[in-house]
Amino acid sequence: MVSITGFSGLFELVCSKTDGAIVKSLEDQSTKFVSSRIHQFSHLESIEVYTTDENVNLVDVFQTMKNAAKALPSEKDDKAIKTYFKEVYPTMDFDRVYTSDMKKMIKWYNAISKHGIEIKLSPTEE
Repeated sequence: MVSITGFSGLFELVCSKTDGAIVKSLEDQSTKFVSSRIHQFSHLESIEVYTTDENVNLVDVFQTMKNAAKALPSEKDDKAIKTYFKEVYPTMDFDRVYTSDMKKMIKWYNAISKHGIEIKLSPTEE
């Protein structure tokens, strides 16, 4: 799964080319070519979240959200979103992680859950 600057939602990387990639939208299943000269691609497993300790991978935050017994807040309620993350992931650095980032995390988590996609870190080579 990748996030692409300038596009909302998540995409599955179908094929990469020297000047971009062919991606499939998770929302509407449409396939399109996206130029790497104009847009940047970020694999979800490479995104890190600021915490008060060491930065953590977004996958770790998603796992904590999955294991939490709390219902996800509405993407439109900023106060409920902050309260949710303060309860579910209290070590998150709320001065550097903006509410818009938290909204994106909830939106992405909903999308991958809806489609039954398991996001996990790739094993690192010794």
